[in-house]
Amino acid sequence: MTLSVQPHLAAVDAPPIWEAQGWIAGRTFPAQKPLIDVCQAVPGYPPADAQLDHMAAALRLPETHRYTEFGGIARLRDALAADINRSYASGGAVARENIFATAGCNQAFCLVASALAKAGDEIILPLPAYFNYTMWLQMTGVGVRHVPFRVEAHGVPDLSDIRAAITPRTKALVLISPNNPTGAIYAPNYLNAAFELCREAGIALVLDETYRDFLGCEGAPHALFQRGDWQDTLIHLYSFSKVFCLTGYRVGAIVADPKFLDEVGKEMDCVAICPPHIGQIGAAFGLEQLDEWRRVNSAKMSARLEAMRKAFVRGDLGYALVSSGAYFAYLKHPHAGRKSYDVAKRLAERQHVLALPGSIFGPDQDDYIRMAFANVEASAMDDIAARLAADAMDLSW
Repeated sequence: MTLSVQPHLAAVDAPPIWEAQGWIAGRTFPAQKPLIDVCQAVPGYPPADAQLDHMAAALRLPETHRYTEFGGIARLRDALAADINRSYASGGAVARENIFATAGCNQAFCLVASALAKAGDEIILPLPAYFNYTMWLQMTGVGVRHVPFRVEAHGVPDLSDIRAAITPRTKALVLISPNNPTGAIYAPNYLNAAFELCREAGIALVLDETYRDFLGCEGAPHALFQRGDWQDTLIHLYSFSKVFCLTGYRVGAIVADPKFLDEVGKEMDCVAICPPHIGQIGAAFGLEQLDEWRRVNSAKMSARLEAMRKAFVRGDLGYALVSSGAYFAYLKHPHAGRKSYDVAKRLAERQHVLALPGSIFGPDQDDYIRMAFANVEASAMDDIAARLAADAMDLSW
């Protein structure tokens, strides 16, 4: 007997990171031209020593190995509420009851999307769209409504396009800022206008700010938490994976109306009961003790971003930098008419640069590739640019 799989799941493509890594599986690379992996958004430095020491000590405590309370440990929820109130100047608008810990931001989105929309409903994902979010909606039968990619706006979607995409079946608009894959940063006034649009339409604004610690600028990312009505429309997603280098510990969070989180809790109890306890302890320590460490690493990422932008202005690059920010660079490749999958695979095979094809980020993205440079030193940016220039001049397909 052949096991059958439900058709929505069967129709979803394989995880693209796995596939891209398969292009280099089993290969060795020469010392004069080593592999430069800009495929996956992972920080290239370890967690703080003090954080590791704290987590190691916590492993000796019996309670660390038990389930946590509903919504996550109180210490983490209180620490994140305080961090948000400080970072967004929200005057205490976010409390412990507004925080729900999850096993990473991907799970946070899956829980939120499933709470908001059933099969046949729709959620708006502007192009280019983060592939895991698209995959989850597809496999659960929720319709994906795309908004056109505005190259001239460096990837920031047009609000009139968003308005036109709303139908009676629309349940939410999803925005990611800084954006994955483009790195685009949405200005505070833009996010307020998007909030108003969603409020008037009676849909949720799901705002993923996984990369907010790498904005590279001072001041609050937006003023939405300062609004007295924020809980009626805004659902905020966050991750501790990038800021504290805890990718393997799987800790993220949903920030929303407590009544909505009560419903999310039903899902979480069936899916995982709670995120890993030790990861929550590590994230809480980071929020409490590592402000300076966060600032240093944010500056490090800003330096890598600036080095990349400088390296990519060379006249023979061939690749055009469409948008960049936080961990990401979104590039238009020079091989007109070639599929981005083929371009990215050839780049890995011949130039030893592992990047992702634009096609995995939605329709009409075959002219682009994405690079995630968080694990690459600033000193390597000139080498990346040289390899891109070599690829642009290589006409042997």
